[in-house]
Amino acid sequence: MSEGYGLVVRFTLRDERAATAFDDLCVRTLEGIRERESGTLTYVSHIPVDEPLVRVFYELYADRAAFETHEAQPHTRHFLAEREQYLTDVEVMFLHAVAGKGAL
Repeated sequence: MSEGYGLVVRFTLRDERAATAFDDLCVRTLEGIRERESGTLTYVSHIPVDEPLVRVFYELYADRAAFETHEAQPHTRHFLAEREQYLTDVEVMFLHAVAGKGAL
């Protein structure tokens, strides 16, 4: 499983109102990802148990080029520009697959 390029992103939201707006932004962004990004293998938003103002994204791409294609898409650029108004913090961890069971 030496192929693949992934990341985990932890977003901390300002308040419940910001969380709702952020979730709506994510739904709209996912429409573009589903329609236009064949190299995006997994893109999932999670709410951690007992942390209602946190969202954790798990993203897996076929390779680094697929990630770069994702970042250049209009729907992703819109998400990146709009998300800041809802957030107090963002943490990003880039990942390289070593072993496991998955789509690759």
